[in-house]
Amino acid sequence: MRDVSIIGVGQTAVAEHWDRSIRDLSVEAIAAARQDAGSDRVDVLFVGNMLSGELGGQENLATLVADACALLPIEAVKIEAACASGGAALRAACLAVGSGAHDCALVLGVEKMTDHLTDGVTSALALAADADYEAAHGISFAALNALLMRRYMHEHRARHEDFAPFSVNAHRNAARNPRAMYRTPITVDDFVGSPLVADPINILDSAGICDGAAALLVAPSSEARRARRPPVRVTASACATDSLGLAERRDPLVWQGVADSARMAYEQAKVKPKDIDFFEVHDAFTIVSVLTLEACGFADRGSALKLAAEGRIALEGDIPIGTMGGLKGRGHPVGASGAYQLVECVLQLRGEAGEAQVKGASIGMAQSVGGSGSVAVTHILQA
Repeated sequence: MRDVSIIGVGQTAVAEHWDRSIRDLSVEAIAAARQDAGSDRVDVLFVGNMLSGELGGQENLATLVADACALLPIEAVKIEAACASGGAALRAACLAVGSGAHDCALVLGVEKMTDHLTDGVTSALALAADADYEAAHGISFAALNALLMRRYMHEHRARHEDFAPFSVNAHRNAARNPRAMYRTPITVDDFVGSPLVADPINILDSAGICDGAAALLVAPSSEARRARRPPVRVTASACATDSLGLAERRDPLVWQGVADSARMAYEQAKVKPKDIDFFEVHDAFTIVSVLTLEACGFADRGSALKLAAEGRIALEGDIPIGTMGGLKGRGHPVGASGAYQLVECVLQLRGEAGEAQVKGASIGMAQSVGGSGSVAVTHILQA
């Protein structure tokens, strides 16, 4: 397998783009990535998306995007892995370029969610749960994560306000990201007083519904130095799975698929958790951040809340997370979120993250999670 690098990135602002279509957002992000790379070559397009058919009435999405970007007749495929779709699209590109099948792969993560009422979006998101034993009984992802949070609070004698540092950190970082949706800092009191969604989860525990697109260009590392911007090498790309239904797991607080994906990535990159300079965590809910940090080896079981309380997840901490706001602060356009995480990783490793820059960052990790930890795609990138 050839070494591969990311040579260009582009993104739209994350927002409620009521006046723009999924096609419009895709074209903008792709044009930005190609300009960033200083290259027009594209051999294959992988589009990470979860809900274009359900919410937009549009499947065959990759061909639509290829046509809109004047890329026909290249190979174009949509990749769906629930909320991990954006990360899965980059993995497909890494395999395509690493194997030698293609020399320049374009990755797009895109989602258009805000044209529908919240109830419709909630129902669509439930498609990533177990249709027979979870979704059919009306349980939403907020409710599933509320069960996890309640169990975690019981086992570790935690209070709901102990989760506040995760949201406070996300909004503080998002305030430094001009493309983030939620750029207003919050306090612990704001978090505690936020309206409930599914007890004990409240609005400030939860990432918001939004629209956006992010794109990356992938090429062999041997050719990457020709790019306009400094290339960032992909040193690990790993995917692992777990059962869809929480009730089928021996211990719902052990996210084994997340742990396995991270372990394989560490082995590929020949690094350990202590070597990671920052972590773009899939913080769809604060409890997801907690379970992920513990599964990935950044905290022992039951100690992730302490990690956050001590400020160690902040930009100046020893394991900064969600450096440009994460899903919570930037927004969570589900199929696109993994691509946004990776774009932000690249900006950090180039030293181009502006006010959100992690000083001296040379190794970054991004992990996209679909369902309740049922699929996890982990990438490790190095400057």
